[in-house]
Amino acid sequence: MEESKSHNRRNFLKKTAIASLAIPFLSSFSFSTKKKLKKLTILHTNDMHSHIDPFPLNDAKYPGLGGMTRVASLVDKIRTNEKNVLLLDAGDIFQGTPYFNKYKGKLELQLMSKMGYAGSTMGNHDFDNGVEGFSAVLQHAKFPFICSNYDFSKTLLKEKTLKYKVLNIDNIKIGILGVGIQLDGLVNEQLYDGVKFIDPIKTANNYADILKNEKKCNLIICLSHLGHEYSDDSISDIKLAQKTKNIDLIIGGHTHTFLEKAKKVKNIENKDVLVNQAGWGALALGRLDLFFDKNKNEIIKLVDDNFHKKNYAKI
Repeated sequence: MEESKSHNRRNFLKKTAIASLAIPFLSSFSFSTKKKLKKLTILHTNDMHSHIDPFPLNDAKYPGLGGMTRVASLVDKIRTNEKNVLLLDAGDIFQGTPYFNKYKGKLELQLMSKMGYAGSTMGNHDFDNGVEGFSAVLQHAKFPFICSNYDFSKTLLKEKTLKYKVLNIDNIKIGILGVGIQLDGLVNEQLYDGVKFIDPIKTANNYADILKNEKKCNLIICLSHLGHEYSDDSISDIKLAQKTKNIDLIIGGHTHTFLEKAKKVKNIENKDVLVNQAGWGALALGRLDLFFDKNKNEIIKLVDDNFHKKNYAKI
């Protein structure tokens, strides 16, 4: 019995990875440098698919692993140790367990609200009860849905989502936009009737420019449900990073991609964009630690590659 428990524990630690990036690792700086830096810890999820509880013990791939309740415990633990924490989601909150069939998304949004999410974008499965169904449970979300490239003006979601959001954490001004995937072919047409899809690259460039130059944001984050990368010409997070400017970080979803660390991609101005994704099923929690100059609130771009290693969720 003890050997079985130990085996399950090792499997859990192996499969509930925190995709993490630190810029830079503080121990590599002198004491005087540390005093001039501010740290922002960004935590993120995607494609949780109504996995409130861990996977069943008889699941072939993830026995007893994951679950939003375990993620909530980990988020609480991190918040006790970090001053500035920002929790975000990249869509597909709904669909995947009987919880969604019974509560239609209400339970997921209530739990995320208690966890202190600052924002989410919508994935294709968030339309599985239609625009009307999503609108009916939206009141339970105490955080905004940021949907920059979906035009809801002719639907029940008119003025119920945001095109972008600006937050101020420890005088760090953070701009957030959100882009969703083309719903044609993924979702029954009746479920998104009246929703207009707008080109995500043009949209991202437009709102990133507003956030950078009008709102004077120090950090710009794009919540994306486009998918990490494809072998064809489909728009992905990688292509989005390459064809835009002013975005510092893309938090992705849709392709259920587990990344051990964020990728660095050059944008159209040859500047680095960080691209991250945290799997699916509430099996992982993405984490990025960013450090800012205290005087100008500019991101310190130095990276300690030796710190880019897989960390494990000890829940």
